[in-house]
Amino acid sequence: MAFANYLPPLQLVKPSLNSPKPSLFFNPSFFLCSHHFNFPSVLHNRSSISTLRKITVKAKPQEPEVSVATDAFTQFKHLLLPITDRKPYLSEGTKQAIATTIALAKKYGADITVVVIDEQQKESLPEHETQLSSIRWHISEGGLKDYKMLERLGDGSKPTAIIGDVADELNLDLVVISMEAIHTKHIDANLLAEFIPCPVMLLPL
Repeated sequence: MAFANYLPPLQLVKPSLNSPKPSLFFNPSFFLCSHHFNFPSVLHNRSSISTLRKITVKAKPQEPEVSVATDAFTQFKHLLLPITDRKPYLSEGTKQAIATTIALAKKYGADITVVVIDEQQKESLPEHETQLSSIRWHISEGGLKDYKMLERLGDGSKPTAIIGDVADELNLDLVVISMEAIHTKHIDANLLAEFIPCPVMLLPL
């Protein structure tokens, strides 16, 4: 392919009749092909260029929308700690759930409600008072003094449904549950989404 001499910017050269192929002209700012090339007329009109510059608008980046779910995980005001543990001195999973709930309450300045759940009646739970004392002791050891404790014993409802009812009645923001309660089948994981109206934190063992 033949190359022509350097041309001034924006100058068009007709193809040579003797040249079987279109010529290519090099310019520091443009690469121009002379074969059937037509510059837009706007380039020859400075007023048009000015008009284009005036109407050019720089798009502003859109601010990310804050979803309700995101707010729910940054504005805890009331936490629920369900305890289905039947050990009088509490299992490791229950102790971990207590410690985690206390830490969240301190971080967000949230209130805590503890609900002790058992399918049996209180009279058939000889070590029930020992369990309540253990719960109070661990909460006190965590440095928390103000909290509410409820008991739901032997009312014929499934523990998961009871948790959902309490969370709904008290308009709670988060439920903290140890996976141990699911492994021991005290809480049905398949029913959590159906009965619990707020986010649920499941703590691994």
